[in-house]
Amino acid sequence: MPAKLSVNLNAIAMLRNRRDLPWPSVTGLGRIALSAGAHGLTVHPRPDERHTRHSDLPEIRALIDDEFPTAEFNIEGYPTEDFLRLVEKNQPDQVTLVPDDPAQATSDHGWDFKKLSAFLTPVVKRLKKGGFRVSLFSDPDPDGVVAARDTGADRIELYTGPYGSFHDDSAKAARELEKLGKTAEAARSAGLDVNAGHDLTVANLPALARRIPHLAEVSIGHGLTADALEYGMAGTVGRFLKACGW
Repeated sequence: MPAKLSVNLNAIAMLRNRRDLPWPSVTGLGRIALSAGAHGLTVHPRPDERHTRHSDLPEIRALIDDEFPTAEFNIEGYPTEDFLRLVEKNQPDQVTLVPDDPAQATSDHGWDFKKLSAFLTPVVKRLKKGGFRVSLFSDPDPDGVVAARDTGADRIELYTGPYGSFHDDSAKAARELEKLGKTAEAARSAGLDVNAGHDLTVANLPALARRIPHLAEVSIGHGLTADALEYGMAGTVGRFLKACGW
């Protein structure tokens, strides 16, 4: 089965937040994305709420529950106590833990699983006890996946930023793709499912899907939102689903 597509709503929320106005509607565009066939919605509610606001989360949860009960809600973030309480309040299907500093513009690296095992393990245990699937943001490094598994997590999400950044250099992109593929193979051997996200596009998704045929999910925000300015949200979701292999 091809990788499921989760639409990250943060870029839409960031555009809305430029004005004290309710448009573009985060839930409205989420509804269009799900109606067009997206399998889920992703948000990353940072502490300063510069993208998705905390008040968006119950509205997205209600949208999925009321209109798209087979879709999934994925909440990303750094596991502070405030974040964990936010997750527990809004009941996503999946929690993706990322090692972000609050000042970062966007996620730009994965966890050091070996170094931070003692920190991550009780967080993962708490989330799993709450009934959430847990995914850990990961650099393309096969050596770290066993330590990731040992935290109790269900999945890793491969950080594909370096792969996406070489959009104009096919040789370098191919090298990054091979790193991602080897890490995905190691993760699968360790018993982990594999997600991927960051700077994925219609152009670079097909090669990723071929190299990692067991890819479970891709979470895409910036590139998808940029395409939606040209093709509309529904048309863009269709393009990305096709790129995933649907």
